[in-house]
Amino acid sequence: MACTRTVFLRLSCSVRDKWSPKALGCQVAWFSSSPAREQQEKKYDIVIVGGGCAGSAIANKFAPYLGQGKVAVVEPHETHYYQPMFTLVGAGIKDHKQTHTQTKDVLPDECDWIKDKVTSFDPNNNSVTTAGGDKLKYDYLLVSMGLQLNYHSVKGLEEALKEDPAVCSNYHWQHVKKTHPAIENIQSGNAIFTFPNTPVKCAGAPQKICYLAENNFSKAGKRDRINVMYNTSLPVIFGIPRYAAPLEEICKNRNITVNKRHNLVEVDHKNNRAVFQLLDTPTENVSFEYSMLHVSPPMSSPKELWGSSLVDETNFVTVNRDTLQHTKYPNVFGMGDCTNAPTAKTAAAISAQVGVVNKNLSLVMDGKQPTRKYDGYTSCPLLVGNHKVIMAEFGYDGSILETFPINQAKAMRSMYFMKVHFMPQLYWQMLVKGLWHGPGFFRKLFRFGVA
Repeated sequence: MACTRTVFLRLSCSVRDKWSPKALGCQVAWFSSSPAREQQEKKYDIVIVGGGCAGSAIANKFAPYLGQGKVAVVEPHETHYYQPMFTLVGAGIKDHKQTHTQTKDVLPDECDWIKDKVTSFDPNNNSVTTAGGDKLKYDYLLVSMGLQLNYHSVKGLEEALKEDPAVCSNYHWQHVKKTHPAIENIQSGNAIFTFPNTPVKCAGAPQKICYLAENNFSKAGKRDRINVMYNTSLPVIFGIPRYAAPLEEICKNRNITVNKRHNLVEVDHKNNRAVFQLLDTPTENVSFEYSMLHVSPPMSSPKELWGSSLVDETNFVTVNRDTLQHTKYPNVFGMGDCTNAPTAKTAAAISAQVGVVNKNLSLVMDGKQPTRKYDGYTSCPLLVGNHKVIMAEFGYDGSILETFPINQAKAMRSMYFMKVHFMPQLYWQMLVKGLWHGPGFFRKLFRFGVA
């Protein structure tokens, strides 16, 4: 019986070329995926685990400089998503096809794309092992694996997402397709939006869709028949007081019920009920009937990291918050959502981290100490409806790091234009190519050199 085969491509051909790798100079290696095949071992200057936003940016920084075959990117997915656009898809503002491209199109030709996933880390011996059994040795390692979506952690949620058209989630490329139809179809009853009791990526996303849906209900003339509820596990609506105050006011003025310290634990879609644990009295639950339910799932670091010597007790990669260098292994760096850097997990945070890791990894490779410091910069464009956005920008310890010399805590149309039209282009044309290091330069420019 013929065995299944998996292709690993060294991406040295043009993204236009589809049909003749040999004619175009692509180097193609075929390895049987059978358990009986001989394991492969290869050595790289840099191994990047994760080919998302952070991984592709660093690959584009180092692979062209180091040359062919010196950098490997281990990434199992063929499709690369611009996840910040999922909220816009769920609200019906953007089309799903605008959210993604092929992974091969965001990685540099000079890197080796290993279409597999890392299942074990051995930083004491400078190696990682893939699911296919291959061992990759490295001089330097970058871990940028993102977050794992744990829909299975909520009882009945996976079944509800499959079977109930009223249950949706903007956090998954497939489930987001259900959100706008659910908003359009609801005519009365409770529309419930949830925030989980775990770390999350883009902490503003759960309430963005709440505001956009409420705005849709009003325009459709059915708002008076729908009770809009935002049930969050947090004790506050937003972690930065400067932005929490206007958001509280928006909820008050638009009659959005905010239930704090409510954590979704079960979805009974056959009876249209959502069950929440009351975190201040954890032995007590309360349930609500729903006509629409948008769920932000519990999240964690990827399970492949759990128990590794790279992570802390919460299973997040331990990095120095300033340099993003690993706290134990100096030839290892972490970026993005899978690290324990104490800032919100967003693509904007990665943009600022790109410049830091690019500089510090270069210094370490030259035998020097890292000097570039990350200030924890992150951004959350809070879409509140009516083509307006509160552009929250902040850093470590709640420091305000707004770019523009205006009051960004006020919802503005100009910031909506930035979110909807400018930022997607910035992502595709600059960030994933390693060319955008965040707005720090412009912040200083607009403030006459004072950060």
